Amino acid sequence: MKTAITPARAAEMIPDGSSLLIGGFMGVGTPNRLIDALVAVGRKDLTVIANDTAKPGVGIGKLISAGAVSHVVASHIGLNPETQARMISGEIGVELVPQGTLVERIRAGGVGLGGVLTTTGVGTPVEEGKDKLEIDGTTYLLERPIKADFALIAARQCDYTGNLEYTLTAHNFNPIMALAGETVIAEPDHILPVGAIPPDAVKTPGVLVHYILERKH
Repeated sequence: MKTAITPARAAEMIPDGSSLLIGGFMGVGTPNRLIDALVAVGRKDLTVIANDTAKPGVGIGKLISAGAVSHVVASHIGLNPETQARMISGEIGVELVPQGTLVERIRAGGVGLGGVLTTTGVGTPVEEGKDKLEIDGTTYLLERPIKADFALIAARQCDYTGNLEYTLTAHNFNPIMALAGETVIAEPDHILPVGAIPPDAVKTPGVLVHYILERKH
């Protein structure tokens, strides 16, 4: 059984300079109370690994606006002009990774694989500095696995053992990221008694989750 903690307590556990896997797609499926707590405590020099940086004032965009992020690994930043401006000024380093490659690199980190072989990016600037292998006449890039100090996960509901269930497209990156964080903190909308979530609805088993946030009051 896990004891639910406050967002403020969770933020205290995440030091400056941490690497964070953060679920969500343009703010959908993003752990917003965790992000608000990180902004409130004034965290700095964070590396954020996510699909995107949302928009100013939305989801991960709040961390960008607060100057909390020094490096971003994402599939796009096109809808956040603040991320773009900070990248151009040199305040934030940005590594753009094709979306499918990004999720596969995270999955590889979570399940202990040495990397991912993909043809995506071959013959483009994406291949610069990367190992290439030829298999049956086809050239592949070796993309390295991604792991992080923390995975911050949003879920529709969980039980007190940490089993997580997601809603529709809010599912997105969250279950994969839960595999690859050294410490996994889940932010559920609802906490249910053990057994209330049908086993086949559990997408992230509680054994992967270290802490759950208390319900929003």
